[in-house]
This record gives sequence, C-alpha cells and structure tokens, in this order.
Amino acid sequence: MTLTNADLPSDRADGSSGGEGRTGPRAGLAQRRIFTKAYKLRIVEEYDGLTEHGARGALLRREGLYQSHIEKWRRARAKGDLAAGTGTVVPRGGDGRAVLSENRRLKQENERLKVELDQTRAVLDIVGKAQRLLETISGGTEMATL
Repeated sequence: MTLTNADLPSDRADGSSGGEGRTGPRAGLAQRRIFTKAYKLRIVEEYDGLTEHGARGALLRREGLYQSHIEKWRRARAKGDLAAGTGTVVPRGGDGRAVLSENRRLKQENERLKVELDQTRAVLDIVGKAQRLLETISGGTEMATL
C-alpha cells in the first residue's frame, strides 16, 4: 500500500490537519470551489477596472484565482451567460454547453407544442360548432318527419 502526504499525521503546530470538520486519512484534501455567477461577474468587473501596476495580480492572489479563470469568465460574460440576475445554475459535467443547448432545444419544442395546442383547440372549437349546427339542422327536419 502506498501512502501519500495526506495519509501522514499533521505537522502543524496546532495539530490540525488543514481540513477542518473532516476526518479520516484524507482529511486535508482540497475541495472543488464553486463560483456563483454574481461572484464571477463582480471579479471580472473589478479586474477590468484595475489599472495600477500589480493590482490585477494582487486581486488574483487575494481571491486564489488564475488568469485563465478571468479569461473564461470574460468569454461567458460576452456570450451573456453571466448576465446579472440570470441565476441559472449549470450542472457539473463538462463545460455545461450540452446542458444549455438541451435546455434551449426543450424551450423551442415547448413553444412549438404550445402553438400546436392552440391550433388544435381552434379546430376542435370549429368542429364542435359545426356539429351543433348539423344537429340543429337535422333535428329540425327529423322532428318534422316524426
């Protein structure tokens, strides 16, 4: 069996393993961070507003981010994915494009089905009126023959 640094006892002065609240041999492992759209938008706007030498790097260090985060978030903002107030949560797995395109497809299909339903209701209304007219016409002649 191979041991890693996470399996070794902590050498911190306070005895903590770095993974507060977690127990077991892998308590110190990092957890994946999830950034909200509001956070991404705020950071990109703050980053773009910095002009002082070294201020952008300081922001990245303070937030624990990389330049690639900013580039990705700028592209998302340009596409409209980071628009304020959208609140759309994209599930994990890939980059979420497949989920967004499926969502878009389902919305289009929903709109198409709504139009089809309205047309069907209109046709049924016309057929119902025609049936009542025919019953009225045939009812009047049948009564005369009875």
